[in-house]
Amino acid sequence: MDYSREVEHHQHVIVRGRQPFNAEPHGAALVEFKYTPEELMYCRNHGPVEDVDEDTYAVTVDGQIPNVQELTIKTLRREFTANSVVAALQCAGNRRKEMATIKKVKGIIWDNGVIANCRWRGARLRDVLLRAGVNAQQGGHVCFASHITPCQDDSYYGASIPMEKAMDPEGDVLLAYDMNGQPLSPDHGAPLRVVVPGYAGARWVKWVDRITISPSESPNYYQQRDYKILPPHVESPEAAKAYWDRIPSIEALPINSVIASVTPVPLSADALEERGRVLVKGYAMGPGGVDGKVASVQVSVAGGETWHNARITYQEGKWSWTLWECFLTLDAACSAQCEDGTEVELLCRAVDGQGNMQKPECQWNFRGVAYNAYGRARYRR
Repeated sequence: MDYSREVEHHQHVIVRGRQPFNAEPHGAALVEFKYTPEELMYCRNHGPVEDVDEDTYAVTVDGQIPNVQELTIKTLRREFTANSVVAALQCAGNRRKEMATIKKVKGIIWDNGVIANCRWRGARLRDVLLRAGVNAQQGGHVCFASHITPCQDDSYYGASIPMEKAMDPEGDVLLAYDMNGQPLSPDHGAPLRVVVPGYAGARWVKWVDRITISPSESPNYYQQRDYKILPPHVESPEAAKAYWDRIPSIEALPINSVIASVTPVPLSADALEERGRVLVKGYAMGPGGVDGKVASVQVSVAGGETWHNARITYQEGKWSWTLWECFLTLDAACSAQCEDGTEVELLCRAVDGQGNMQKPECQWNFRGVAYNAYGRARYRR
């Protein structure tokens, strides 16, 4: 991999690591699009990005099934009905930068840009497994593996999901080959990646080349020794060893919202009463599903004493992110602070369909994952 070429190619993102390449866009740019364009897609890698020859590529389906399958991209496109789903892909480490202000964490110090909302297209995993002879009622797990590229912490990248999720007709799990109407690029898993709506991005395995039906979870490092919410007293890799086998792997991420931009609203000549008026924009994300969608978002400039309802500007299906905006007029005290150059803090919080609301704070964990305290932004005119 030519990393200088890689970095140059991604001019719209903040590079968080070069070997392997990891980068995220600014949140303010993200929320201007319903579907995240390629140039604003975050890149999360545990090894080098590889260009895979689609003509020689195949994914093996094996394990506890009667019919082992070898499937090429041509076979997946030709012999399985193509399905599309709009779903947001979110890294479990999104907003880790904020958790790191509480105490040092282990991982890339991501801001709030490791999320992307896309229209994915591919074969339903359920259909592929049924052809291989999987009983829709059987238990266990579906393990995904990619041996395409070497990894930092294991010989391959692996993850798994419960069979119940994989076989759920409403779960929308795909083996995707297209993103936003175009074939996947190498950065995002070409020629084939797993799409697991409602689950953390760690389970959306890129460059997947093996799918194994197993009675237990993937034994891979990234399933068993990573992406878990450890107890707050665990503060070192040595202390973590006692807990990896006792803590469940992250599946869905909690309700979350972020303030991505705060911009002043231009004053008209005769509208002095609008002084201090701002437009606040952001995104929100729930665990997904019928009841897990974001139901509402509120914004405060009074330290949480008074809340204003935001207007939802975009939401699609069960698995997309939610875009929102809110016009606010800062009170006299806030306006005076802005005029003096003092920063004003704004807060946001989201509620899902089950009534789960973001809390003011989020408990610290060593890996810095699943951070979902109130969204915060500082505004200075």
